[in-house]
Amino acid sequence: MTPRVWAAGTLAVLLVGLVVYALVAVPWHRPPAPRADQVAALRDFPADQVARGRAFHAALRPGSYGSMAVGLVVTLLLGLTPLGARLVTWAGRPFGDHWVARAVLGGLVIVLVVEVVTLPFAAWRHRVVVEYGISTQTWGAWAADLAKSYAVGAVLGGLALLGFFAVTRFAPRWWWAFGAAGAALLVVLLSFVLPVVVEPIFNKFTPMAAGPLRDDLLGLAARDGVPVKDVLVADASRRTRAVNAYVSGFGPTRRIVVYDTMLTEATPAEVVSVTAHELGHAKRQDVLTGTVIGALGAAAAVVALYLLGSLGWLLRWAGADAMGEPRAVALLLALVTLAGLAGGPVQALVSRRVEERADRHALDLTGDPATFASMQRRLGTVNLSDPDPPAWEYLMSSSHPSTVERMAAARAYARGER
Repeated sequence: MTPRVWAAGTLAVLLVGLVVYALVAVPWHRPPAPRADQVAALRDFPADQVARGRAFHAALRPGSYGSMAVGLVVTLLLGLTPLGARLVTWAGRPFGDHWVARAVLGGLVIVLVVEVVTLPFAAWRHRVVVEYGISTQTWGAWAADLAKSYAVGAVLGGLALLGFFAVTRFAPRWWWAFGAAGAALLVVLLSFVLPVVVEPIFNKFTPMAAGPLRDDLLGLAARDGVPVKDVLVADASRRTRAVNAYVSGFGPTRRIVVYDTMLTEATPAEVVSVTAHELGHAKRQDVLTGTVIGALGAAAAVVALYLLGSLGWLLRWAGADAMGEPRAVALLLALVTLAGLAGGPVQALVSRRVEERADRHALDLTGDPATFASMQRRLGTVNLSDPDPPAWEYLMSSSHPSTVERMAAARAYARGER
């Protein structure tokens, strides 16, 4: 059989495996929170607070969706016309048109162009979060964080591009197989290693002081059978007033992380409730689930890109000769962007189902639905969330159940209905 036939068969196996694994690992069948309880939960919020949360999100939308639209247009312009290929050639010319320069520098130039044209929208969003009192960052601190984010992305992206085009160069007929394996491995590494390596670039972490709260959190983890190394406090207040907590790392690096803002805004019982939710993710190995889904999806994407290389008209549009040569990097990024947008609602749905399961875990672990509901109310209040967002936005991009859904679930749990 030819490599193309093998690739088509491999893609079919990967897609079937992805669907089967998702059906088994994701808790799809969960009863919705009763609508009557959601309406009652919404009444728990003062009208002016609901209006402020909705005004905040309305003010964010032009920047968020404007950035998405402009970024998509520019990405498609570079990827579906020879313009992207010309930029790649230009980037490699000072280095003798070496394939490494074209692959790495050319790819980074393409990404940089998109980042630059969407920068005004990022500034718009920062102005809004400052105006509404969510962000505590000055423009200088915001720019520094943005530069750090770009630098991390450039290193990771450069390594990924180097690896991809090295494989296509040295295994021109079978690069899809090696590339698929490499993409899956990269997802695994980023999932488990990146949080431990990158988090300290943006935040400082200090051990939580000895006391009742630390003891309660460690005791909660022990009772749940989730070993944690430590409880850390992140200096989130230098960036935001939002509150949060999470469990990060795996094995010997796993630790509970609490925002310092949460320690000042929430009660100890509410901190325990949020931590119980996060322990639910660790208990159910949700990071592993997301990693497997991501690895299968990444491998399938590489094989699909190889098969798309048979579409001569697509390559001609992009000014490239083959999908596996550096001049096609803008086309690759355009196709990946389109796939990401198309899969966004499905990813959001998967995330909501997983978050609902973690909510139920928190309720079971603490046995305290009243505190769970009060914590959700506090999260919505401090973080200025829309407690009951528009249905179209919820379906498109909401990674968590809405605030009223979570509060309604707590009410139903208290009655023994969930």
